[in-house]
Amino acid sequence: MSELIVTRQHLFTIPGFTTRNGFCRGQSREWFRRHGLDWTDFVRNGIPASKLEETGDGLALALVKWARECAEQEAAGGR
Repeated sequence: MSELIVTRQHLFTIPGFTTRNGFCRGQSREWFRRHGLDWTDFVRNGIPASKLEETGDGLALALVKWARECAEQEAAGGR
């Protein structure tokens, strides 16, 4: 099985952290910079879930969890 790729779609639709779904683009870009990750490459291609998990950051882990939930829904034909 191939590794899950987390995309900007996941980033901008994750529910539950503010009154609106998704994480802020500007703060997300800064988060990527602080963790030595390439924002532009992420926007274009996504990022392997393992790279986000390696950070140990709670928001990154929540994003990976959301991406997995989305993938499961897609696999079940729910999206």
